[in-house]
Amino acid sequence: MAIENGADDYTQDGTVDLKGNPVSRSKRGGWTACSFVVVYEVFERMAYYGISSNLVLYLTRKLHEGTVKSANNVTNWVGTIWMTPILGAYIADAHLGRYWTFVIASIIYLSGMSLLTLSVSLPSLKPPPCTQSNVEDCKKASTLQLAAFFGALYILAVGTGGTKPNISTIGADQFDDFHPKEKAHKLSFFNWWMFSIFFGTLFANTVLVYIQDNVGWTLGYGLPTLGLLISIVIFLAGTPFYRHRVPSGSPFTRMARVIVAALRKWRVPLPRDPKELHELDLEEYAKKGKFRIDSTPTLRFLNKASVKTDSTDPWMLCSVTQVEETKQMLRMIPIMVATFIPSTMIAQIGTLFVKQGTTLDRAIGSFEIPPASLAGFVTLSMLTCVVLYDRFFVAIMQRLTKNPRGITLLQRMGIGMVFHIIIMMVASFTERYRLKVAREHGLVEKGDQIPLSIFILLPQFVLMGMADAFLEVAKIEFFYDQAPEGMKSLGTSYSTTSLGIGNFISSFLLSTVSDITSRHGHQGWILNNLNASHLDYYYAFLAILNFLNFFFFLVVIKFYVYKTEVSDSMQVLTEALTVNRIRTSNPQEPRSQIQNGANEYQSLNSILCVRASSD
Repeated sequence: MAIENGADDYTQDGTVDLKGNPVSRSKRGGWTACSFVVVYEVFERMAYYGISSNLVLYLTRKLHEGTVKSANNVTNWVGTIWMTPILGAYIADAHLGRYWTFVIASIIYLSGMSLLTLSVSLPSLKPPPCTQSNVEDCKKASTLQLAAFFGALYILAVGTGGTKPNISTIGADQFDDFHPKEKAHKLSFFNWWMFSIFFGTLFANTVLVYIQDNVGWTLGYGLPTLGLLISIVIFLAGTPFYRHRVPSGSPFTRMARVIVAALRKWRVPLPRDPKELHELDLEEYAKKGKFRIDSTPTLRFLNKASVKTDSTDPWMLCSVTQVEETKQMLRMIPIMVATFIPSTMIAQIGTLFVKQGTTLDRAIGSFEIPPASLAGFVTLSMLTCVVLYDRFFVAIMQRLTKNPRGITLLQRMGIGMVFHIIIMMVASFTERYRLKVAREHGLVEKGDQIPLSIFILLPQFVLMGMADAFLEVAKIEFFYDQAPEGMKSLGTSYSTTSLGIGNFISSFLLSTVSDITSRHGHQGWILNNLNASHLDYYYAFLAILNFLNFFFFLVVIKFYVYKTEVSDSMQVLTEALTVNRIRTSNPQEPRSQIQNGANEYQSLNSILCVRASSD
């Protein structure tokens, strides 16, 4: 049955304006609203990578820290950057909403950037310059100097906790899942989101790192601080165009209620018919633009939370949909764990890869390439791959698989993991060659520059960009897409959490391997003098870790149950909602037509239930 949509232009996904009023699709949201959001992210990425790409060199050259300590300080900070979004997601989903959480956090972010610029500018906040080849012989930074610098870094980290899980989610919220055209746009949103923001990354990895190395750290940090300020103003200017979601309560509380209720009723038998479980009326979900989710057999124990007893306490009785939302968040955790090791590989870009670059010939005529600028090739490679993937690969695979995405998100992530194995193998062989040349020229003990072009490192940077185009883009889209409607910010934080934990694992591995390999009088694999180190062994070790992790990933995805795509039933959904509006606006509509519409809406909920799917 097809029913005309008429002139009704209001969104059906539950989005509102800041005052809580329903919003017009033609006046708010879509790519117009996203343009303001994307501008912020371009400048924010410029600020973040303007710091992180060259941070290891600032710590060694200006604060006089050793290789292992400086690398660990970088990865610990980056790890914190990616972990704090859990807190930001909680505040957004439970209390303030995504918009206000983002606005407050962006002010904190800007404060941290401003303090950081001061700390690298004022002579009293940094130790005196040192020209010694061994940083151990240089004067160390004082407690006050370290407090100012690292205090600024971690204030900045708190700010990103509120901006990172909400900015991409705000962007995705501008597309209505209940509208076929907007849903189609949303399928490409994350590809073009990543494409756009990496322009900021490219600028940071080329222009900013050059300014930091050759002009000064004050200008190198001052420019992204100014850019961040401008981007916040632009984001605020787009406020009249945004669609907003009302906070739906703490996702942690809702999940905790399900788990506690199931445990408290662990002896209560489950009914044979899932329809006997507690569930709200369909209209309760329809009027909020949400989906009712049917009961599934996976994680069956949690279904006990919906078994009807004498108590209606929310810690004793939960709806089936609430149980299924909890299941979905729990099902994604093994996938998140499988992304920890690849995230550890990403941490090498701004630490050991950059340190390798300092030992190589960086001259092109009279111009000297900043070691951190090779990270720009990660960005260029990723940008190229994202365009080719979105425009060609998807079109080809759609014809073969009949999947709107071409291949599933987990398949795309798996391809990225294979790339990570190859990357560390290439990095190991490249480092072995670099060390061979150092020995041939007698440069091992002195640690002097090796007569090899820095571009021998180019393959590992380019391959890293290709891996990101598959794994990182798919990861952020997967955790957003598979999260329940009321837990999107928390789902997005799964992606950032994997990056955070990956950086902490990097710190742990680097410290542990450095300690173990230097015992019993051995020289150790990772020293301040990289020419006397054995990074080739360390990279080979990381390649083996990636290989083992890939097999773990294959096991995990074998048992994963997809949340079915909304786009699979857009026509039914549109018709059902039209009937809903007709029933409200025209009480005289024939009962049979209304009943047919209701039946279609019920059918839709069966289609959308979280059940075994081949995606």
